[in-house]
Amino acid sequence: MKRTSGHDMTDHSGHGGARPGGLSVSEGGYTLEFDSTILSAGAQTVTLRVTGPDGRPVTGFTPEHGKKLHLIGVRRDTTGFQHVHPVMDEKGTWSVEVTLTPGDWRFFADIHPAGHDGTMTLGIDASVAGPYDPQPLPGDTRTAHVGGYTVTLDGELVPGEMGELTLTVSRNGEPVTDLEPYLEAYGHLVALRVGDLGYLHVHPEGEPGDGATEPGPGITFLAAAPSGGTYRLYLDFQHNDTVRTAEFTVRASQAAPEHTGHHHGHHAHHH
Repeated sequence: MKRTSGHDMTDHSGHGGARPGGLSVSEGGYTLEFDSTILSAGAQTVTLRVTGPDGRPVTGFTPEHGKKLHLIGVRRDTTGFQHVHPVMDEKGTWSVEVTLTPGDWRFFADIHPAGHDGTMTLGIDASVAGPYDPQPLPGDTRTAHVGGYTVTLDGELVPGEMGELTLTVSRNGEPVTDLEPYLEAYGHLVALRVGDLGYLHVHPEGEPGDGATEPGPGITFLAAAPSGGTYRLYLDFQHNDTVRTAEFTVRASQAAPEHTGHHHGHHAHHH
């Protein structure tokens, strides 16, 4: 696979916009294993491990966004999103509580094995028994309401191009200007491609304490869509000691014709 114009397709973690993560249970010799991929409905503990090229469970990880392993779970219809942080025992077995509904689920482990040259996302399917009631995909949504908060999304996902997404948090019509750091940022954004749940690597611009990044109301991320299509975005943000998740549906499509020499103001990049 040749990557065209690789420079604008690659972010600083070495991931190109060309291929989302999480589509494979194994990558570079590292494999995600669940003790069981048949799970029950409701709250329960799942146990998993990441085996390395030598076939043994990996115990050495480089923390990313403050954690050694991020586990994201979502039902195949994009409902039920959960972002949790398992705890590892000395043998390399991770365990964490999740709450599941009947249906087909996809789990993603976002990791950086020690000594490996970057982060990777491994994905695995699991089945939850019971009557499955798949939900229709919400339409294009630029505003999300969660727990008394309103979050609006500005910016576009453009195939093959790194772009800015800004999420603005308000409450009762007032901008929230005292967001609390969550995972070393004022928000954590996961983007999944609808249809195969390809996992996009999204990076926050700036971080708390850098002297420039404000604690709200706006949180800015850099993201590239690997292709056209529809994406689901999940923003975790923390306020008043509680983490909440705002969800969006976004279509990625080519922006207005470029290469005319004119730069539109709203596409200006602030570095």
